[in-house]
Amino acid sequence: MTDALLHPLATALDGTGRLVAAVTEEQWELPTPCSDWTVRQLVNHVVGGNRLFTRVLSGEPLPPRDQLGARAAVDQLGTDPATAYATSAADLLSALRAPGVLAGTYTVPAATLPGPAIVHLRTVETLVHGWDLARAIDRPAPFPEDLAEGELAFSRDLLGRIPEGRHPFGPSQPVDDDAPAIDRLAALLGRDPRRR
Repeated sequence: MTDALLHPLATALDGTGRLVAAVTEEQWELPTPCSDWTVRQLVNHVVGGNRLFTRVLSGEPLPPRDQLGARAAVDQLGTDPATAYATSAADLLSALRAPGVLAGTYTVPAATLPGPAIVHLRTVETLVHGWDLARAIDRPAPFPEDLAEGELAFSRDLLGRIPEGRHPFGPSQPVDDDAPAIDRLAALLGRDPRRR
């Protein structure tokens, strides 16, 4: 049961990891669809998110809300971003596989959620930021259609439950109904797939 639930996240983490490993030295400072972030800052955010969720799943409390933004300035990548990413991904999956973890409820930046919803949340985050990275370094997004399609329903539901005043994503953007699922997911969460 655990492996089946974690398979989409593992697939998303693997695809984004291949993109991180493909970043060349001169690409780290390129802009991304996340307008405030370069490629390095984007990957730093994903690694920091993986590490934060790993700590929360391991029983540590979430830092105070006013300190969450401060972690964006902390270098999570060091001199080997690909290894930092791979280690953070492996640690996250290991934390989720620990006995009883998926049956728990956890307070994370978006909300207080049960274990399976945490898996979906990290899957969506990994897919969308993987899409951001793919766009930034001009590579195809390496995610299976059914994986991205499956996370669209979760994301639509989540957007409807985010407390008023919280804006973790940009406004949804228009996208063709027959666009790839990863583009539709990116558009739902504020990216413009038509823009290069």
